[in-house]
Amino acid sequence: MAEIAVSFLLEKLTTFLQNEVELLQGIPEDLEYIKDELQSLKAVLRVADSVRESNQELKVWVQQVREIAYDTEDTLDEYKLDVVNDHRHGLDAFLHQVCCFTKNLKAQHRIASKINGIKSRISNVSARRPNFDNNGTSEQGPSSIATVNPWIDRRGDALLLDSVDLVGIDNSKEQLVQWLVEGNSGRKVVSVVGMGGSGKTTLAKQVYDNTKVKKHFAVHVWITISHPLKIEELLRNMVRQLFDSIRKPVPQGVDDMDSFLLKMIIKGFLQQRRYLIVLDDVWHMNEWEMLDHALANNGRGSCVLLTTRNSEVASTSCIESEDKIFNLEPLSPDESWTLFCKKCFQKNSCPAELERHSRRILDKCEGLPLAIVAISGVLATKRRTVAEWETVYRSLGAEIEDNSRLINFKEVLLLSFNDLPYHLKSCFLYLSLFPGNHLIENMRLIRLWIAEGFVEAKEGKTQEEVAEDYLNELLNRSMIQIAGMTNDGRVKACRIHDLLREIIISNARDQNFVAVAKEQNATWPEKVRRLAIHSALANAQQNMNASHLRSFFVFDTGDPLSPSPTDTLIPNSCRLLKVLDLRAAPIENFPEEISNLRLLRYLSLRDTKITTIPSSIRKLQDLETLDLKHSQVSELPVEILKLRKLHHLLVYRYEFTSYSRFHSKYGFQALSGIGDLQSLQKLCFMDVNHDNALIIELGKLVQLRRLGITNMRKEDGKILCSSIEKLINLHALSIVSSVKEEVIDLQCLSSPPQLLQRLYLYGRLEKLPEWIPCLESLAVIYLKWSRLPNDALESLQNLPNLVHLELLQAVEGDTLRFKAGGFKELKLLGIDKFEGLRCIQVEEGAMPCLEKLSIQRCKLLERVPLGIQHLTKLKVLEFFDMPEELIMTLGPDANIPEVYYTYWRNGEWEVYSLEGSAENGRSISTESLQSRFK
Repeated sequence: MAEIAVSFLLEKLTTFLQNEVELLQGIPEDLEYIKDELQSLKAVLRVADSVRESNQELKVWVQQVREIAYDTEDTLDEYKLDVVNDHRHGLDAFLHQVCCFTKNLKAQHRIASKINGIKSRISNVSARRPNFDNNGTSEQGPSSIATVNPWIDRRGDALLLDSVDLVGIDNSKEQLVQWLVEGNSGRKVVSVVGMGGSGKTTLAKQVYDNTKVKKHFAVHVWITISHPLKIEELLRNMVRQLFDSIRKPVPQGVDDMDSFLLKMIIKGFLQQRRYLIVLDDVWHMNEWEMLDHALANNGRGSCVLLTTRNSEVASTSCIESEDKIFNLEPLSPDESWTLFCKKCFQKNSCPAELERHSRRILDKCEGLPLAIVAISGVLATKRRTVAEWETVYRSLGAEIEDNSRLINFKEVLLLSFNDLPYHLKSCFLYLSLFPGNHLIENMRLIRLWIAEGFVEAKEGKTQEEVAEDYLNELLNRSMIQIAGMTNDGRVKACRIHDLLREIIISNARDQNFVAVAKEQNATWPEKVRRLAIHSALANAQQNMNASHLRSFFVFDTGDPLSPSPTDTLIPNSCRLLKVLDLRAAPIENFPEEISNLRLLRYLSLRDTKITTIPSSIRKLQDLETLDLKHSQVSELPVEILKLRKLHHLLVYRYEFTSYSRFHSKYGFQALSGIGDLQSLQKLCFMDVNHDNALIIELGKLVQLRRLGITNMRKEDGKILCSSIEKLINLHALSIVSSVKEEVIDLQCLSSPPQLLQRLYLYGRLEKLPEWIPCLESLAVIYLKWSRLPNDALESLQNLPNLVHLELLQAVEGDTLRFKAGGFKELKLLGIDKFEGLRCIQVEEGAMPCLEKLSIQRCKLLERVPLGIQHLTKLKVLEFFDMPEELIMTLGPDANIPEVYYTYWRNGEWEVYSLEGSAENGRSISTESLQSRFK
């Protein structure tokens, strides 16, 4: 995996030579030589990475190449720091250049010396490069490089399992069998998708061998896809299996045919027969596309059953109306326990004294069958003592790394990682920074990847959009899991399987890519580049060499109410730092040393007690993200306007008690000149403070994707509309008026941003702006304290993509009517504090997709909505502070799976199920309110 470091450096070298060559004074030639040598080593590294585990000499060679790449990157960054590049004019420029001449000259010589040393090292390493033949075997012979890999591909073992050894498969098997044998006469493609080790092949084989399936299809063929795919070899194998299945000789000359002729033979054979073909372990779209046209659509009800780790392959192969995708879910806790005991205790029950420890270890497996079988197999060889099993639990990462019984498990999970392109490998290894069971916010991750330089530039896309594509690809490949979704269907947070995380922590550490300190007195590589402190902060910082550090994270540093001195937070001499994430760190003052981190691109002080930002922040000229969300900062220094590369400026906090309050959002005082920050994509929340000139400047921020402003007055409306019309890239807009009764006037917005997806309006509306019903991209609308006329919502009912509508004192009147055919895509509806509301009517055909309905504080409402039985997809009905007698008017014909009634009492929510009793009520802490009342 040294290819990651080398590929990353090659891109950086190319950019550096283009932009800085005039300043290097003779050094470009040496850098070009280094670049050319590294380029020639890339192909060797790719092969070497696949065999180095079994050969110490090769492992050392790969490590040396990686260290050269890292040292070269350090030198380029030191150049940027040490060589002054300040373009001034006039006399000031002359005096400045004279003062800096000596400094620059020394820096040039020092860097030239380092580059010359790197050139010598790479010449030496290049001369010792291993030579491999086409099979990845060293041409220098076994005495030089041994290529024996201790792992043998055992994916085929899943085909040999007996049904008595399987757990939790029956329902899935029945569903797939039904899909295969029922339906119309067209060709069906059924895809089974899941992460490595989830049991896709096992399930497919049980379906393939099912008696009902065998009788239904005249021809059955099982094809396991090899990687890399050799298409002609695969097609010849398919031809042989097809003709063997009907006991006829294989056509002559098959061994000499090209892929086109082989496909013609296959298609001709299948044209006359009802067939089932299993394609096991399809990784890439091109693998499916190369086979698709050979698999005849013969009108006989034939089927292709495909297993894959890639959900994009599954969805693309299953595009016809009858095609199905089966997402393989993890085993349930009960199924996991049954499988664990079967494998660990040879079908006996677990000893009582080991059950708690067994279940803790089992939790790490997260229902992944291969993990359960592998881990239980290891435990079966251990002494059955609490101490022994506790040791396994605490050192599971080391166990996976060193225990020979877990080699197959580890390699199966790593197959997907090894198949990633280098830029996605970097992005995936980066996840090892986060603690186990940590929900990783996707926007945080995207901004971090960009700050690290992992995200390439693509024409027509922002880096954020490219990074989002990276995230989706990792999701599609089943490398990461969705941990949270927004109401409009966007990925909000992701996570990684616990055991896969243990594996990549080890790999990332070996690559000197990331080091994680999880306990006191933790150690890490001498030239650590990225460091995450998960606990025990004070001991973690002692005697640390941070001169090569690029990223520093702090998690779980102790009591947030006990402020720590900043010198224990930020390592000394980390001047190359690009990412500093001190989220929720126990600090009250802005650490002064941050201002000297001139290469910093990402700075997060979110959830800290910091109140002010110093003017010295102007030194951070490369800063792209400044995250002060939920800090105590309410003003920014004017020097912030010097940071022309800022993409994301987040300075706001929410304050909640129970329900939404009008004054619950606190942003920052607007700055005259904010229009100079023309790279901004997110600006939240800015207090416009009745400043017309400032509102005009917002129109200069044409890259904005999200804008949040507070303290709006009616007379500001026309100017704001003029500015918003220029923000053609805007996806989310939030406007809060100065007081609850102040009108938000947006009637003059004649050309609203057509990409707008989310609209939040907090304040009085004299009428609903006419442009809102015209925005077909709108997915989320919040109208709070609007007090619109009773019929105002009718104009929203035809919005084609509206999925979430939140209303607080939004309309006046005693009846709220949802008409037939309206709100066709709406999934979530919130109705809060409609003070005169007595009746809600739902006509048949209204809101056909509604899944969740929340009714709050409508004190005059006399009964549950009339026509609620028409909401056939309603899953959750919530009442907040509503009379119990109203709730009891819900008839049995409503057929709603979950009904809750909730009360705010003694500083917390008490939640009761309609089927439960008051004694079974459960509480919700105030921390959950941010998502409930945004």
